[in-house]
Amino acid sequence: MPTDIVIPSAYGYVISIAILSVVQLTVMGGAVFGARKRAGVPYPLPYADKAEAETDFDKHVFNCKQRVHQNTLENFPTFGVLLFTGGISYPEITAGAGLAYLLSRVFYARGYSTGTPEKRGHGRFGMLGTLVMLGTSVATVYKLLI
Repeated sequence: MPTDIVIPSAYGYVISIAILSVVQLTVMGGAVFGARKRAGVPYPLPYADKAEAETDFDKHVFNCKQRVHQNTLENFPTFGVLLFTGGISYPEITAGAGLAYLLSRVFYARGYSTGTPEKRGHGRFGMLGTLVMLGTSVATVYKLLI
């Protein structure tokens, strides 16, 4: 028996988190642009050469900021699918988990962008947000299929 999908009014929270994530990606992109300019890394090179980055701190920091942005982009599809799927049935919980994930990316970015990549671990708590969104997504799918 098919289940009708009804989008709750609280789904606005989910959409707000999605918009906030786009703002976050834009800010990260701006940080990469600024670091690229300071380091003098020309386009279309995605990263500074390893040998140069080992002797030029600005190039090293550029590589770190570029990696932060790239890693965030790599995880963005998973974040989006879980956010939008889990939010159908559990909009407040999913939006809260999505916000926690986005906050963790701030800590990840700030730590990594210091030039000490090991400090990226300050954003590990984002896995909790991801797991909660995974749970709400699985529960939504279960509700739809049962």
